[in-house]
Amino acid sequence: MYYNLRAERIQWDTSKHDWKLTTIIERNINGLKETVRKTDSMHINLNVTPAEMRKDEYFKNKLTTRELDQFIHMEEIRGSEGLNTFKVEKYHRDSTPFSVIIMTIIGAIVASRKVRGGSGLQLALGIVTAAVFVIMDKFAVTFSVKGQMPPALAAWTPNIIFSVVALWLYIKTPK
Repeated sequence: MYYNLRAERIQWDTSKHDWKLTTIIERNINGLKETVRKTDSMHINLNVTPAEMRKDEYFKNKLTTRELDQFIHMEEIRGSEGLNTFKVEKYHRDSTPFSVIIMTIIGAIVASRKVRGGSGLQLALGIVTAAVFVIMDKFAVTFSVKGQMPPALAAWTPNIIFSVVALWLYIKTPK
C-alpha cells in the first residue's frame, strides 16, 4: 500500500457531479517514509455514481441484453466480484427460447401416445417433467452464483440434459 485516503463523511455533489469528502486524513507511503495530511474538505471523482452503488435485487431484470453486456464489461474492468448472477442472467436469456422448444417437443411426444384408460398418466408425466426441469434450472443457477459452476454451463445444463431426454423419448415413441 502506498496511498490511503479516509474521510469522516462522503456525499454526492449534484452540482459538480463528483464526491465531496469532509474531515479527511490522507497518507502517502514511500518505503519507510510516511506523510500524513489532514484536510477539512475535498472533491474527488471516483468514476462511480450513487445510482451504481445502490443495491437493487431486480436490477439485472430491468436491463436490456445490450445494457447487461455493458454493465458486466464495466464491472469486470472495475474488478468487481459477484458477477456470476449477471452472467447467468445473460446466458439464461439465450437458453430460455431453447428450453421452450425442448419442453414443447417433450410435451408433444408424451401427448402423442395413445393409451387405454385415459390420458391422466401422460398428463402427470408432463407435469412432473416440467417440474424437474424447473428444479434443475434453479439448482444450476444456485451452483453458479454460490459455487464454482461456470455461468454458461449453469444456464445450458438443463437444456442439454432434457435434449437427451427428448431424443430418447422420440426414439422410444411408437411410430
